[in-house]
Amino acid sequence: MDHIINKDLQVYRTQIDQIVKELHDLTIDIHHSELEKVVSDLRNRINEPFMFVIVGEVKVGKSSFVNALLSADKEICKVSPAPMTDTIQQIIYGENEEIIEVNPFLKKIMQPVEILKEIAIVDTPGTNTIVDQHQEITERFIPASDLIVFVFESKNPYRQSAWEFFDYIHEDWRKKIIFVLQQKDLMPLEDLNVNIKGVKDYAIKKGITEPNIFAVSAKLELEHNYEESGYLPLRGFIKDNITGGKAPFLKLQNNIATSKNVNERITKGVNDRQSQWEADVTFRKDIIDTLDEQAVKSNVQVDNLVENLLSSYDRITFKKQTELSEGLSFFTLLKRKFTSFFSRKDDPQKWLDELATNFDQELNTELKSKLNDGVVDIAESIQTMGKMIDLKIQNSQTILKNNHDIFSDIAERRSNVLIDLQRTFSDFMSKSENFTDRELFGGNENLVPNLTTGSGIAAVGIILSTFLSGTLADVTGGILTTVGLLFAGVSVGKKRRQVLGSFKEEIAKGRLRLENEVTEKLKTYITNIKQKIDANFHDFDDLIANEEKQVEQLQEKRKSIEDRLDKMEAELTT
Repeated sequence: MDHIINKDLQVYRTQIDQIVKELHDLTIDIHHSELEKVVSDLRNRINEPFMFVIVGEVKVGKSSFVNALLSADKEICKVSPAPMTDTIQQIIYGENEEIIEVNPFLKKIMQPVEILKEIAIVDTPGTNTIVDQHQEITERFIPASDLIVFVFESKNPYRQSAWEFFDYIHEDWRKKIIFVLQQKDLMPLEDLNVNIKGVKDYAIKKGITEPNIFAVSAKLELEHNYEESGYLPLRGFIKDNITGGKAPFLKLQNNIATSKNVNERITKGVNDRQSQWEADVTFRKDIIDTLDEQAVKSNVQVDNLVENLLSSYDRITFKKQTELSEGLSFFTLLKRKFTSFFSRKDDPQKWLDELATNFDQELNTELKSKLNDGVVDIAESIQTMGKMIDLKIQNSQTILKNNHDIFSDIAERRSNVLIDLQRTFSDFMSKSENFTDRELFGGNENLVPNLTTGSGIAAVGIILSTFLSGTLADVTGGILTTVGLLFAGVSVGKKRRQVLGSFKEEIAKGRLRLENEVTEKLKTYITNIKQKIDANFHDFDDLIANEEKQVEQLQEKRKSIEDRLDKMEAELTT
């Protein structure tokens, strides 16, 4: 039977060891040195006996308690009026007595005591020791422990530092705990019962449903006063719940419980990290949607501007076309030709030149007025686009904070990327050259005023007005040049039909060019500005992409570990 049990035990140990190894690899993946040490220690101790860890404040009788528990006629753990336990002492079974100095703060004591074949005992310095390293090393033993024996002084089990350490054990690691009130021989029975109830009430209040509390006297036990020492109920508890072949399986269960605790911490951290990634994806989509929405609004304003420009263009060109048609009639030209002998101002060619000049003035004046009105709206829309993005960057949601329990390094990296984004975008918004477009302006760069020290996005209106004024000049100038050539050398009746036809044709070409150039260049400008704004998010996009891959991998690993730990736990409890 023992052979079968041992065989099953080894199978379980091997399976759990593999899971813990993967958990250890996961702690390395997330670069968490503290959890890495915990899991490494847990794995290294999987083949060790069931481990009692004795904790409590200095001078509460922990070492005496251990000596009495081991029924030692000699002092295994040194006892003195002054605090003697200046190191962690791990007491384990050995055929011969031996003390091994592991490091300045830890030593192993080998003793040929029968109970140590099933359990190991770790005696620790006081929780309120003045030596910082002692508490650190004590804390390192807690995760790998199988049972915490919390020793209080019977006279005063209410000291704050002791219960603060209890919180660390219970809340952080959810370890099984029993309470021992040592030195009961120094207390009247009535007062002792009051303190036992006090500890029980404290423990229940802190979440232990049925606390196990033992009042003992190491002095009476070592004097062989077994009936009064209180050790009989304690040994009965150990026998019923731990020893007698149960300890190895209980240790595996505790190993699983601690592994699950670590994996749950990692799970919470990974879930926080995923929530941050999801928030960042939502934030990034909101940026893209905002840019798209504002671009649509700006493009609608471009359409309105072009519609207004064309309306004025059509009205002025129709008016000039009517004047030209009437002025080129046979009788009107004949009359002008006749009266030109008496007055130079009635000369048909001079009249045509004046018509062209007035056409130029009216067209440019009207179109520039419409242009300036429309550009204000477009510039405000582009400015709103930039300001909205700036505000969204400032208000981006932070879930994974720099003091995160596990992923503080990831949180800091994200914070740095966001700080860089805020800084570079603010810098981008402040520089007017970011809102010019050399490729789009083509040969009109000189028309744009010197804005290198301007106020960035606030200069958009000036930039667009100057740029579009040049575009209008090109369009209307092209029309007038052609019209001027048509008008040259016109004689009475001759070329009238040709001139009118060519005038209409040039007006139509100019209208189409005005519509296409203003629409295309303005909408291209809006698209370019949108792309320039979006380009500021390059590093943030890389962060999101990397986080997506890493979070997915971490979720797969921790879920696999979780499922197998649950399965092993179920097998060991059935």
